[in-house]
Amino acid sequence: MDTVELRDLLAAERAGWDALCSSTGGAYYRDLMTREAVMVLVDGSVLDRDAVAASLDGVPPWDEYELDDLRRVAIGPDAAALTYRGTARRSGSEPAFTARMTSVYTIDGDRLRPALYQQTALSD
Repeated sequence: MDTVELRDLLAAERAGWDALCSSTGGAYYRDLMTREAVMVLVDGSVLDRDAVAASLDGVPPWDEYELDDLRRVAIGPDAAALTYRGTARRSGSEPAFTARMTSVYTIDGDRLRPALYQQTALSD
């Protein structure tokens, strides 16, 4: 992998969401996130890789998700950001979770690894 293209970013992001839909998000992100990576969540909390993995272990899965308004932002030859509007739903009475999301990925060998993820809540 020489550059980070939109299709690569989208495939990586969908793989993460698919893991969240199959209740394997903790193991997925524990393995994939860079050592220094953080997630900045909608409530303002900042979680490192270990905290992210622990927070996702045992969480109810999302039933479905949608990613739209996709945009790639070049950062350098080995990194890029994907920003998008994400909507995810769980069965039951919970309303859909909708947020503007940004994931920064870096190339590590032949893999894209998330280095930063950030959420900003959107109202319906």
